Amino acid sequence: MRPPSVDALARSLHGLEIPHAVAVDLARAAIAAGDAASAPELALRWRRARLTPVVNGTGVLLHTNLGRAPRPRRASRGRQHEPEPVRYSNLEFDLGSGLRGSRQDHVGPLLASLVGAESALVVNNGAAAVLLVLTTLAQGRAVLVSRGELVEIGGGFRLPEIFEACGARMVEVGTTNRTYRSDYARALGAEPAVILQVHRSNFSMTGFTASVGIGELASLGVPVVADLGSGLLDATTPWLEQRPPAWLAGEPAARQALEGGAALVTFSGDKLLGGPQAGLIAGRADLVGECGRHPLARALRPGALVLEELEETLLAYLARSPLLIPFWQMAMAPVEGLRARAGSICEKAATGQPVGLTAVAGGGSAPGQSIESAGVALDGDHWRSLIDHEPPVLSRREDGRTIIDLRTVDPADDDVVADALRRAASAATCSTTGSG
Repeated sequence: MRPPSVDALARSLHGLEIPHAVAVDLARAAIAAGDAASAPELALRWRRARLTPVVNGTGVLLHTNLGRAPRPRRASRGRQHEPEPVRYSNLEFDLGSGLRGSRQDHVGPLLASLVGAESALVVNNGAAAVLLVLTTLAQGRAVLVSRGELVEIGGGFRLPEIFEACGARMVEVGTTNRTYRSDYARALGAEPAVILQVHRSNFSMTGFTASVGIGELASLGVPVVADLGSGLLDATTPWLEQRPPAWLAGEPAARQALEGGAALVTFSGDKLLGGPQAGLIAGRADLVGECGRHPLARALRPGALVLEELEETLLAYLARSPLLIPFWQMAMAPVEGLRARAGSICEKAATGQPVGLTAVAGGGSAPGQSIESAGVALDGDHWRSLIDHEPPVLSRREDGRTIIDLRTVDPADDDVVADALRRAASAATCSTTGSG
């Protein structure tokens, strides 16, 4: 009897509420094992592996496997509602076996699936990901890096200082603006542990420049670690109907870096990915495993709250539902809709003018790229009045005007913006009248 097709078997699992991409992977695994009937059980195991609240009846107040202290109830800020029960988490507990698990088991497989990696793990931020990889793989050994990639990012993170902290020996190759494969080849005598390629995420270099692609570096026979910085999963952006937007031009992506020959990629959970601040490491299972076993990994591991938010973000990608990710909802909002909202806000506030604007990705992502936007301008300097509003409304100042860019404002807050503008204009009028 012929086994069912992967697609047919995957579709039969949709009633178990798992993303289609996951269902396809599970169907392939079941068929490859010669047991297509096991697919529903594999799907149930996958669901049990997700982070979920649990009722702790063990009598252990600070249960290590259940995330230790339960999350406190949030204050209602005066609003009446039924309080949610206080529950623990299956952070390090395997609901399938009833035994201790790993906090990496919840998110790591999701991330690996999305970028086509053998394995993946999560630490607390992007700098930590680089630190852990270099400490694990290159402590006391040489690492080749182009002079044009010795970056400094916000907060004083400087790549040479990371080398010093992790005990790796930095071997610079090439020049600031031009580096060739031959530069790396000549430095192989240093017996490097890895070649590090660093994306210049917060600045761009133009003119008389040259750099080396991951495929060329991988051909040298040394593991290539690609530090992408910004967390674009796939350059084809399959989660978007219109793909990819022009402002993503030149942004590297984890899937393509691995397909190109990188042994590991490191990137952020917030920049372009749109999730919580975290550091993501993906690639070869043996190297990811080494990083996960290093003593430093425990010091850099994220907590349950970060993992829960990251899991929800990755599941939205797997389900190809970008509107569940606020970053993409805002980034891809049609400018025509922003203009219409600006006009409505000015009408409600009885002040201000709709204006065309340009927004940016920010966070050190997509340097030099802008996104067409629209918003509201109010003559004069009103930033203090807007901040004093409840909730505070943040703005920017341009050419003697106060600007509110609507690309980063949730439409549900348009009435808040209108009220803040009305109050700011009124306060300015009262101040002018009083000074007269």
